[in-house]
Amino acid sequence: MEIKMVKVEDLKPYENNPRFNDDAVEYVANSIKNFGFKVPMVIDKDNVIVAGHTRYKASLELGLKEVPCIVADDLTQEQIDAFRLVDNKTSEYSLWNYELLSEELKDFDDMELNLYNLKEEKNNILDLLEEEGLNKVKEGEATTFSISFTDDEKRIEILKNYANEKGKGELNNLFFEVIKEEFENENN
Repeated sequence: MEIKMVKVEDLKPYENNPRFNDDAVEYVANSIKNFGFKVPMVIDKDNVIVAGHTRYKASLELGLKEVPCIVADDLTQEQIDAFRLVDNKTSEYSLWNYELLSEELKDFDDMELNLYNLKEEKNNILDLLEEEGLNKVKEGEATTFSISFTDDEKRIEILKNYANEKGKGELNNLFFEVIKEEFENENN
């Protein structure tokens, strides 16, 4: 696998990109400013973006002339189409452990948190933990939760629409509220 520098003006966004990524551009641009371009974009042999549309938009915002890219010339068009979806979809299966995340964030001072756009995130997490009493977890006590659904297509469609309209963060907040209700019901 070879990483090569490609002129931003030569890159072509995939015309059917199914992701709404405009809200993330500012954060990706700040990451690139603070840490450099550490995650190359993936393009096909014709310079069409396979993975990295947000990094592309951030590059335009930053006025970059060239960006690191990996050319996926070892994949068939079918594999490229599948990779494009898989690359975007996999992050949706991850959740944060808010207790560990708050531990990681507490070592940053306010100036660093502002620089990396993390101050509001830290405050939101700490507020959630405080409100729910989850900041006082005893050692050995379970701190992760899971929610499972049966094959109720209507419910799943409602959740997908909610996430598409309001974003994954709001869907996580909705799940948090469900967990809170379950927790309260179990303790009453």
